[in-house]
Amino acid sequence: MGKRIFLFLITNLAIVVMLSVIMAFLGVGRYVGPDGIDTGALAVFALVWGMGGAFLSLQMSRFIAKKATGVRLVDGRTGQDELDWLYSTVARLTQQASLPMPEVGLYESPEVNAFATGPSKRRSLVAVSSGLLRSMRRDEVEGVLAHEVAHIGNGDMVTMTLLQGVINAFVIFFARLIAFAMRSSDSRSSYGSSYLVIIVLEIVLGIFGSLITAWFSRHREFRADRGGAALAGRERMLGALRRLAANRELVETQHQALATLKINGTRGWMVFFSTHPPLEARIAALERFQQ
Repeated sequence: MGKRIFLFLITNLAIVVMLSVIMAFLGVGRYVGPDGIDTGALAVFALVWGMGGAFLSLQMSRFIAKKATGVRLVDGRTGQDELDWLYSTVARLTQQASLPMPEVGLYESPEVNAFATGPSKRRSLVAVSSGLLRSMRRDEVEGVLAHEVAHIGNGDMVTMTLLQGVINAFVIFFARLIAFAMRSSDSRSSYGSSYLVIIVLEIVLGIFGSLITAWFSRHREFRADRGGAALAGRERMLGALRRLAANRELVETQHQALATLKINGTRGWMVFFSTHPPLEARIAALERFQQ
C-alpha cells in the first residue's frame, strides 16, 4: 500500500498547487484570494476544490502507478507457470472476498514489493515486483497478495481520498487566511507575491497534513494484515511478514518511501511520516490475532 499512497499524495499535492496556479492566472480571487476574504465563500471553495483534487488523484491512481513502475499486465494465459499461478491466486482470493477481479500485473525490480491501487473495487490493480516472486515461497506470496486484496476489500483508497480531501480543504483555507493576514500587515506586498506565499504555504501545510494521512495509513495496515490472514490463513500472512523481515536488504534503499510492506520500519522522528508501522509491530499484532 505504501507505493500507492506515496504516488497518491504526490499527485494530490501537485494537483492542489496546480489548481492554485490556474486560479491565479484566471483571476479567481475576488472572494478567496489575497485581496479580500469572505470566510464563508472561502470555506465552500476550499471544500469543493480540496475534495475535487483528491478525487481527481484517485481517478488517476491506477494509470499513474502503471506508468511509474512499468507494470506489465498478466491474464492467466501467459504459458509461464509463475505468472499464471499469480493470476489464478489473485482470482481465488478476490472470489473468497466477494470482490470483482482486479487487473493483475508484474513489474521488474529487485525490491520485495507489492501494491494494490485503483479508484474503486471494480477498477483496481494488484501488482507485484519480480524481486518478490524470486525471493518468496508461494505460500508467502499468497500472504502478500491476500494483504493487498484486503486493502481493496476495505476500500482503503476511497477512505484515504475522503481524508485527503478534508486535509486539502484545510490546507487551501488556512493558506489563504494566513496569506491574507500577512498581506494586511504589509502594505508593500504585491498581488503576485501574495499568491507565491499561498503556494508555499500550501506545500508546507500539505507536508504537515501528510502526518495525518501517514497515521491513518499505519492504522489501516494492521487491518489489512488481519484481512490477509482471514483470506489466506494467519500462518501464510505471518510467513510473508517474517520473510520480509529476513530479507530487509533486498529493498532498494532509494525506494524506501515506496516499500509497500515497509520492510525496514522507519526509526526516530521519521516514523511519524511513515505510511507503515514497523514490521516487528505488525508481526506481534498478527500473532495476537485470533481468526
